[in-house]
Amino acid sequence: MLQQLTLDQLRGLRLDGMVAALTDTATQRAAEALPFDQRLALLVQRELDWRDGKRVARLLKAAKLKVSSACIEDVDWRAGRGLDRHLVTALAGGDWIRHGRNVLITGATGCGKTWLGCALAQQAVRLGFSVLYTRATRLLQELQVAHGDGSFGRRLAQLARLDVLVLDDLAIAPIGAQERQDLLELLDDRVGSRSTLITSQLPSSAWHQWLAEPTIADAIMDRLLHGSHTIALKGESLRRAKPQA
Repeated sequence: MLQQLTLDQLRGLRLDGMVAALTDTATQRAAEALPFDQRLALLVQRELDWRDGKRVARLLKAAKLKVSSACIEDVDWRAGRGLDRHLVTALAGGDWIRHGRNVLITGATGCGKTWLGCALAQQAVRLGFSVLYTRATRLLQELQVAHGDGSFGRRLAQLARLDVLVLDDLAIAPIGAQERQDLLELLDDRVGSRSTLITSQLPSSAWHQWLAEPTIADAIMDRLLHGSHTIALKGESLRRAKPQA
């Protein structure tokens, strides 16, 4: 009766990690021989782990990653991929996000750009950063609509608060004057303080020509390239093949 009352009180305090630990037989057995302070420390750690897990799950759901299963551990490092292991390992540490730098991933269709971008985005979520994945064309269309309904400023502010914005398949279609301006506004709000991860079939050297209007193109390229990390992929999908049973 006393234990059930304690569990109910812990639930009332939203200490669900402690509840899980106290109702887990294996944890109870492991804690029986421990002194009180160590048992308490074990319960507190379980609560912290529980909250971290819930937060990561919430961030992953909000990220809307196209390839939710992509993760750094499954990167295929075979020769010919064009991958720098040292660079990717460094990116997995998250300093590029802490310093507000960009990652630009380029390569032909099927080489694994989106997969790698999602893997880096998932790693960012694991580190506690907020992430949103979107196709570049879809976001620019969304911003066009936002001009019409008066929500443009509010939407820009929401995007500016994201630690990592993933723009997939940039430069896959011609860009109009309003879209160029919106892209500049979007990047200007993020430069130096928030990170943008971009994938594109075109090498970054061709983006200026795609943007067409020289003045705005110069401004956009300056915000994208300054302090950025570039990965030029080659070959086929980066996803490691699962071993046969």
